[in-house]
Amino acid sequence: MTDAVTAETLWIRRYRPAPQDTDLSLICFPHAGGSASYFRPLADALASVAEVLAVQYPGRQDRRNEPHITSISRLADEILTVLESLSRRRLVLFGHSMGACVAFEVARRIEQRSSLELLGLVASGRTAPPRLRDRGVRSMDDDGVIAEIRRLNGTDDRLLLDDDVIRMIMPAIRSDYTAVETYRYLPGPPLRCPISVLVGRDDPQVTLAEAEEWRDHTEGGFTLRGFPGGHFYLAEQKSQVARALIEDLTRF
Repeated sequence: MTDAVTAETLWIRRYRPAPQDTDLSLICFPHAGGSASYFRPLADALASVAEVLAVQYPGRQDRRNEPHITSISRLADEILTVLESLSRRRLVLFGHSMGACVAFEVARRIEQRSSLELLGLVASGRTAPPRLRDRGVRSMDDDGVIAEIRRLNGTDDRLLLDDDVIRMIMPAIRSDYTAVETYRYLPGPPLRCPISVLVGRDDPQVTLAEAEEWRDHTEGGFTLRGFPGGHFYLAEQKSQVARALIEDLTRF
């Protein structure tokens, strides 16, 4: 029991108390270089609908001294173990960019070998597997990595001018890019749960046509929504994204 509590404390962040009238949890998976705190505004927006739990990968913020994990498969295995220790068993998974890959692999594991009740998967800002988009960011020098982040507009440019901040976050960014750029989809049965896909209409990483290919990975319902903005449209369209997730949480 102590080990399960410790693992949950390491991997899961709660920013708001769970609603009393539902046993539903939305599990949020960050993008490459991202952290659980990215989803704090979403936790506030959905506080009356579901318990919002954000995954904290090793190697960042309060876990910055832990070894990084450079495998999507290993991340999914570790996170599944933690989710199985939660008291709430009805889950919806929501991942953005790299987080969509991790969430998808966790969803597959839940349906294959877990007693958790998976109601749905929400994939954001990511092409459907097995389509790959490997820009070799993991092998770039620091300037190249920073240029890629600026291209996607994922981090406040002011932070990227601070040498101390760069040194602090660069190992996590590199490990995450290694994980997502070396990820290879292993063919298997489609998910039984529905999939909802969210994407920025001007996202340089994924087109609406590519996002539509997620349809092939579910036997349940499928929904695709496009939003104004690029890869990190979530920051610009917070209220619209929250409304879309509320629709999904009440529909799944």
